[in-house]
Amino acid sequence: MSIIFQDLYKPEKASLQINVTGSEFSQLFVQREREMEGIEHRTVEVNGIKMHIAETGEGPVVLFLHGFPELWHSWHNQIAALGSLGYHAVAPDLRGYGDTEVPDSISSYTCFHIVGDLVALIDFLGVDQVFLVGHDWGAIIGWYLCMFRPDKVKAYVCLSVPLLHRNPKVRTVDAMRAMYGDDYYICRFQKPGEMEAQMAEVGTEYVLRNITTRKPGPPILPKGKFGTGFNPDMTNSLPSWLPEDDLAYYVSKFEKTGFTGPLNNYRNMNLNWELTAAWSGVKIQVPVKFITGELDMVYTSLNMKEYIHGGGFKEDVPNLEEVVVQKGVAHFNNLEAAEEINTHIYDFINKF
Repeated sequence: MSIIFQDLYKPEKASLQINVTGSEFSQLFVQREREMEGIEHRTVEVNGIKMHIAETGEGPVVLFLHGFPELWHSWHNQIAALGSLGYHAVAPDLRGYGDTEVPDSISSYTCFHIVGDLVALIDFLGVDQVFLVGHDWGAIIGWYLCMFRPDKVKAYVCLSVPLLHRNPKVRTVDAMRAMYGDDYYICRFQKPGEMEAQMAEVGTEYVLRNITTRKPGPPILPKGKFGTGFNPDMTNSLPSWLPEDDLAYYVSKFEKTGFTGPLNNYRNMNLNWELTAAWSGVKIQVPVKFITGELDMVYTSLNMKEYIHGGGFKEDVPNLEEVVVQKGVAHFNNLEAAEEINTHIYDFINKF
């Protein structure tokens, strides 16, 4: 959806209509591949699926977990930066995304499946532990990895989504529905096929452009359609951190795989609540640095500010070493504030 995106962005191309095919798309990808020179790609077999990973550098492994609707590419600034600083930076397309396999069954996207993929990947890389960096859904999976296999994580830099404290009395989606109603976006994602059909009505490009919103607060989607979706005030201009060729890359991958795999993560939230009953109340013991934007839709929803700053977060994560709130930054802080995020990651993991 940068090494800095601001450096690559062309203001004269801010108004984007992606209606390119064939040679035009090829030219965009050739340009992006040249910019990504030094990042290698391969497909590995983990946990019964084929997973695509992008990687560069040598040294301790830094494992990057992307969110929704993102890909390994969301981390290309961080991969380049950490790979040049003595680390082996690795970013997979997670299960259901990009060039990684897309299992058909909804139940193939539980937290156990995805953490299983990552543990198998860590073992494949031949290391005992990794430095972990996660954003959005990648952050949620990162918390599960720290919970289930803390022996695999040396330290965790978490972006956007803090630990979602498990209420033993209320299932996750049920709690969200009670707080924000049936039109809260996670509630709207629950029915199989419904959101995919509504996204298809507006098109992949529109969906990806729309989700780059800087609008704070809980995303409420109009009933019965995707419509204006996450950003009712969307214009033709792209944000400075999302160049045309990057968007073209995302569009091509989601056109191929669709959104069902990624949406199935949301459809397992209540099941994940049931599956993790044995971990209710468990403290995360991994050293953690948490970074969010002050305009982030997560930070400005669900009583998150109270949890993050009121002591609850620290109680659940005793080794939470620092909370950073970035002024004027929204949800995709790994892209919007790439250089700052690179510095935060390096400064934190370099201590270990």
